[in-house]
Amino acid sequence: MTPAGCTTTADTEKPEPGDRSPASAGPISIDEYRTLFRRHPAGVAVIALRHREHPVGFTATSVISVSAAPPLLAFSLQATSSSWPAIREARTLTVSFLAAGQEDVSARFSATGVDRFAAGGWHSLTTGEPVIDGAAQWLRGTIVQRTDTGGSYLITVQAIETSVRPTAGGAGIADPAPLVYHDRAYHRIGAHSRVG
Repeated sequence: MTPAGCTTTADTEKPEPGDRSPASAGPISIDEYRTLFRRHPAGVAVIALRHREHPVGFTATSVISVSAAPPLLAFSLQATSSSWPAIREARTLTVSFLAAGQEDVSARFSATGVDRFAAGGWHSLTTGEPVIDGAAQWLRGTIVQRTDTGGSYLITVQAIETSVRPTAGGAGIADPAPLVYHDRAYHRIGAHSRVG
């Protein structure tokens, strides 16, 4: 209730077209949303698991760190994805963080209607989950939550094992530059792109 003689922001401010102030807040369009995230660089990973004795995997640029203690990460997956039935039933999976030069791997694991594992370039851990050969690093984790977010699921994973390629700290070993996806193209980051 507004006290007598007082006005509210809603009474005095009329939003301009395109205004995104709280007074006019509403969902942005699909095109606006896609443009926003197309311009946001992201690391590229392959999520992989075993499902009924068969390897299943897909490219993901949605992997995020959630917590260090406990070590939690998350990624999203569309409910219509062919990999969703496997993720729905899985207990464990791996996340292979791709290195620069593995653009072909990223493309293969995002393709539809193909056997993504047929070309090789991967191996199975003793626990059965696939890992991409040459990845900058990988982790194995246990799925702890699957959250329905509407058209997608947010999958939360607790890391239980990891492997990181050696860096320049070892004689003659170059840092494995990560593969990055930005504005519909792959990029490499490293000393040449450092700004601070």
